[in-house]
Amino acid sequence: MVTSTASSPATTGVAAGRPQPQTTVEAPGGPFIRHSQDGRRSQYIAQPSFGGLVANPMVASPGYNKGYRLKVTAATQGATVATLIVGGDGVFPVGQLVTLKDAFGTPIIVAPGFHAFYLIPMLSGQFGVDETQDISSLPSWSQASTATGAFQFSTYLPWEFSKAYGLISGANASLLPTLQVNVGPTSSIWSTLTGTAPTLSFQLDVDFYWLPQGVAVEPPGIGTTCQWVLQPCNPTIGSSGALNVQLPRLGGYLTTMIFELRNALGLRCTENGTTDIGWPARPRFLVDGVPLVDTDIQTLFDDMAIGMSIGSVPGAIPAGLKSAAGTAGTVQISKPNGVISLTRKTALNQRMFGLLESGEIFLSTNPGTQIEVAGFPWGTLLNAPATLNALVGQVVPSGQLIQGLPEV
Repeated sequence: MVTSTASSPATTGVAAGRPQPQTTVEAPGGPFIRHSQDGRRSQYIAQPSFGGLVANPMVASPGYNKGYRLKVTAATQGATVATLIVGGDGVFPVGQLVTLKDAFGTPIIVAPGFHAFYLIPMLSGQFGVDETQDISSLPSWSQASTATGAFQFSTYLPWEFSKAYGLISGANASLLPTLQVNVGPTSSIWSTLTGTAPTLSFQLDVDFYWLPQGVAVEPPGIGTTCQWVLQPCNPTIGSSGALNVQLPRLGGYLTTMIFELRNALGLRCTENGTTDIGWPARPRFLVDGVPLVDTDIQTLFDDMAIGMSIGSVPGAIPAGLKSAAGTAGTVQISKPNGVISLTRKTALNQRMFGLLESGEIFLSTNPGTQIEVAGFPWGTLLNAPATLNALVGQVVPSGQLIQGLPEV
């Protein structure tokens, strides 16, 4: 006789739908990142027109936000012949002005699309390492079509500048960051565009750390911000002029200084071309009148390759963005015309390691600190005068700056 096993102890006490036990909880003690997990959540998908505005409300996340992932797609809507502006900023002027602020109005990023979408991820150390710093080397990149004008890129608008440092709370819907993108007109991207303009789509997600489970721990230095605001320097620069150009007064701790030189037409100057060379052969960077760096510009390019991997790794060439050396089909990663950079994120090595950063050598400044860039002389300009723009990563701590590696 076969014995029934319907009431066997092995099958009793199991209720359908009972939540599974949480298996990822760590024992109490240790840093914030030990008790949290990386997450991502959708914010919105917007379909603005060229010349329009994207300012959709944000959605709360159950944790601490660290940056926005933005994918911009331009899909063709008809037979179009599209020619990018020669010497321009590629497709990135699709963001004419990008304004990212926290809930209290503190600016996190205020810059045109070329700087916010392209230069900050590349040079800040807050997104990617090596070739992935250049968003044109990512799988999501689609070069602008010269037949239809279609393109696609994914970028990152960060505020986390060291691992788990610089976060903004995302759980309170009334305290979320705000993002506004003034969409540029088609004429800011294409010198020639016939037929129907592409249709735009902005897809925004947020990267965040989940709230720790089973332990009360906050990320380090909550309330600390790393701010990126593009500002013009003074005075303007005449052809072969010999002068010091002053940055606007800053304050806080400087992580990276990005400098961009544009001629009177608004186009970036070159370093190795035949017209509007702009940059001095030996630039000086002075702090309160003292030359902090006095260097040959080619040596400075070497420093960017060593410290930031800019100019040392083969990569794709976005049209209109790279130096003349890239015309053959590949070029060292992301040396945009007219752009140089000095980083203070090399405390752990001579190489910048993204979010692995101790902050030990951030440049401490206050509103009285005067930073200047000097050229004796500056380069040759056919379209004078040139304007030097500064995009500086500036950490404003809540309390004292945390140095070292608090998350290890």
